[in-house]
Amino acid sequence: MKKKIMKFHKKNIGIVIPTFNEENNIIRLIKKIKNKFKDSSVVIVDDTSHKKIGDLIKRSKLRIHYIHRGKKLGRGSAVIVGLKKLIKNKKIKVFVEMDADFSHDPTELPRNINYFHKKSLDLLIGSRYLKKSKIINWSLTRRIFSLLANYLARSLLKIPISDFTNGYRIYSKRSVKKIIKNCGKIGDGFIILSEILVELYINNLKIKEIESVFINRKRGESSVNLKLILESLFGIIKLYNKKKKKLNLISKNKVLQFTNLQ
Repeated sequence: MKKKIMKFHKKNIGIVIPTFNEENNIIRLIKKIKNKFKDSSVVIVDDTSHKKIGDLIKRSKLRIHYIHRGKKLGRGSAVIVGLKKLIKNKKIKVFVEMDADFSHDPTELPRNINYFHKKSLDLLIGSRYLKKSKIINWSLTRRIFSLLANYLARSLLKIPISDFTNGYRIYSKRSVKKIIKNCGKIGDGFIILSEILVELYINNLKIKEIESVFINRKRGESSVNLKLILESLFGIIKLYNKKKKKLNLISKNKVLQFTNLQ
């Protein structure tokens, strides 16, 4: 049974990888992905000013869609650009977003995709905050800001999820259609991750998490800085203010449903 599931997804999987100064990692990552999913469609959306990644891809002769934007326009908007490219391919049924720096372990992809398919999900999040999850080589400052952002998101948005801000995700086609149509209106960086989660939640799409091992980058420089973190924190508040009526209505309905079952 597992072999059939994997065969289906190898032919129908699309992967978006946003990049910024990732020339030290990108070819290794693509080769690891292609080793597991030979027929997958991979889209690189590159915000680096130079075209070193594009040149590396050409020399490698790997079959990759490369979009060079040339300036830092935000991780979230890069993912949406990649999804727009992938959804044009009608064969693709499963859409993955992941980072280029190996913080999102590509060896977890087969397990995650099998789980996504088995549970008929619309969104699967690789969570850093489940019991069996791990975070390796993160500074205390990054841990504090991540925990703070997730605590704020859970408190305001009331969505039963442990990790709002990790970009290791798998989406269904109907999720992607809603993301393209309705997301990217709060900001263009990491806040889009929370915005997507809210959009799918208020539309009653099926969302779950799976444990993940998050390994802080060993090569290259992180694009995450204090400015981006603070923008994400303020973005969560802005997102809540924009969507609170729908979120509160859904929360009340879920309480009523639970009460009626008793």
